[in-house]
Amino acid sequence: MVLLAIVLLFFQAMADLSLPTYTADIVNVGIQQGGVENAVPVAIRESEMNKLLIFMSDEESAQVMDAYQLVEPDTPEAETYVGDYPILADEAVYVLQDNDRNTIDTLNPVMGKAFLAVTGIQQAIDNPSSVPEGSFDLSSLPQGVDIFSLIPSLPAVIRDRITSMVNENLAALSDDMIIQSATVAVHSEYEAIGIDTSTLQNNYIIHTGVLMLIISLFSGVCTIGVGFLAARTAAGTARDIRRALFTRVEHFSNYEFDKFSVSSLITRTTNDITQIQMLIVMVIRIVFYAPILGIGGIIIALGTAPSMWWTIALAVLVLIGLIVTIFSLVLPKFRLIQTLIDRLNLVSRENLAGMMVVRAFNTQAFEENRFDAANRELTDTNLFVGRAMAAMMPAMMLIMNGATLLVIWVGAHQVSQLTIQVGDMIAFMQYTLQVVMSFLMMSIMFIMIPRAAVSADRIADVLETESSVKDPEDPKAFEPSAHSQVEFRNVSFRYPGAEADVLHNITFTAQPGTTTAFIGSTGSGKSTLVNLVPRFYDVTEGEILINGVDIRDITQHDLRSTVGYIPQKSVLFTGTIESNLRYADEDASLERLTEATEIAQAQEFISEKPEGLATPISQGGVNVSGGQRQRLAIARALVKHAPIYVFDDSFSALDFKTDAVLRKALKEKTGDSTILLVTQRVSTVQSAEQIIVLDEGRIVGQGTHDELMGTCTVYREIAESQLGIGDMAS
Repeated sequence: MVLLAIVLLFFQAMADLSLPTYTADIVNVGIQQGGVENAVPVAIRESEMNKLLIFMSDEESAQVMDAYQLVEPDTPEAETYVGDYPILADEAVYVLQDNDRNTIDTLNPVMGKAFLAVTGIQQAIDNPSSVPEGSFDLSSLPQGVDIFSLIPSLPAVIRDRITSMVNENLAALSDDMIIQSATVAVHSEYEAIGIDTSTLQNNYIIHTGVLMLIISLFSGVCTIGVGFLAARTAAGTARDIRRALFTRVEHFSNYEFDKFSVSSLITRTTNDITQIQMLIVMVIRIVFYAPILGIGGIIIALGTAPSMWWTIALAVLVLIGLIVTIFSLVLPKFRLIQTLIDRLNLVSRENLAGMMVVRAFNTQAFEENRFDAANRELTDTNLFVGRAMAAMMPAMMLIMNGATLLVIWVGAHQVSQLTIQVGDMIAFMQYTLQVVMSFLMMSIMFIMIPRAAVSADRIADVLETESSVKDPEDPKAFEPSAHSQVEFRNVSFRYPGAEADVLHNITFTAQPGTTTAFIGSTGSGKSTLVNLVPRFYDVTEGEILINGVDIRDITQHDLRSTVGYIPQKSVLFTGTIESNLRYADEDASLERLTEATEIAQAQEFISEKPEGLATPISQGGVNVSGGQRQRLAIARALVKHAPIYVFDDSFSALDFKTDAVLRKALKEKTGDSTILLVTQRVSTVQSAEQIIVLDEGRIVGQGTHDELMGTCTVYREIAESQLGIGDMAS
């Protein structure tokens, strides 16, 4: 599509560059020359041709005679031409037979000079005062004498003086000016022959105008085609980049999410990619078009009026100076704008997510001021860039209008000196505007490219970031089993960039069909430990085994297909209750969904809703309570029928009764699964087959509830603080 767009742009540029030439033709030929294009008439009286031959060399005369055919009155040939040339009824006429372009170009200066010579002598006869001193005085000839019949028989000295006078008059004229001046005589000859010169002029102007209209329509079609291809290419590229970015982010571990904030990732996925998309459209439509237009305009303009080249150079130099000045002001602001958008997104996201907290503490004014500060800084920066760009456009227009005035001023003087034609001056002016416009378009690109480059760098930062958790090059075959043993062997873990480990030499085994609970004070490393099982992080030292296989030796997909994970913060997605449950298994039966909701103690509130499983869930599940959201998250994991379940403090929003009932149902229905459970509640872990007590990342106790009450001080303190001394005694 890009190659096709470039081809269309080339044709569009060629069409646009040809229009000023046709404008010049209408002015020069259609108006000034009455529609007569050449100094080579299509027909000329024999008497007039004889006058022209006087001022031609033998070689030139032979060329002219080869191109024309003499048609006499009252001959068969005359019947063919008399309708076009009425004078043929009374006088012989030479009719042009060879109208090949090369022949016309060869004869144009020859016949043009001859026409001007004849016209000049005729004017000298009619107006003797116009003859320069020292020249042959034609007024001394007897009345009624035809000078042109006498010239061939005049003495050589007199013929030379006449020829010298003619050549001196024509020496200062270019071939184009000679041809244009000669067309006046050709126009008079056409009138003498009987040709309708008004129709000739109108036909030329209409024909050229229609041709210009066709070219303009063709250019418009090319423009539409390029626009379509550019938009399609840009949209497709943005789609692919967005897909690649999203796919890359999906494979990030928690460490990469700590490196890139959520608000920044959103900006990179939306605003930054939009900048790239806009740039691609402009690159296709302008970057390829502007150089063709600019270079072509310069070449054709210099061919039209070489003496005025400096006007284009002056306009371009002033334009470049303006562009450099604007760039030096706005370029440093582009990266700042993207950073400020990140900050604004961050403030907006925090405010919207924490709106209830903001209202509860009556800090609306503080948050409004915080948002206003971020918004105002972004606004001020955008205004600065916008004002700089706004100042550039009128300055550009001033340069364009100044260039137009300069071309008219210089061109008018050259027209008066017969150096160029009026139409050529108009065409040169249009080419100058096209050249300036091409530089203007390129300047817009120079402004867009740095801003898009900033966005591209930010996108590349994400795409080039490799996940710290990678699949092995040669993964082991791993078939999920209904009975999965989880073993930690001397596991230590340190967050990337941290100075110390947060987990130290963790060793335990979780058997199938049992519950292994983790308890400890806040910050003891419970959640970090269970997050190592689905490889949200990789261990720093040691190894984690499932059925004797190191989890780093199997693919993340195979590993996570064996784990049902319920995070601390229950996350629901926009859709319905059913669609959220099917997130674990799209093909799950209705009976399986119902069973999962019954185990998770969610069936009661679901059945109370008129739409049941079809009840809509808004973004983040904000239209259900925290406890309901947590139970739905548990039910979603249970739909998976995983051999390993990881509950990361997933009962915190449940009341004690629901907690107890849920754990009992969970034990009955998932008796073969290995359950890893993080909790702050002693009541939740009392029935667990194995309780692991963590303190500052170390195991300080391991056993059942009764065993730990007698052997682990940390556990006993937690239990006493929650259950009370009286209860403990009983």
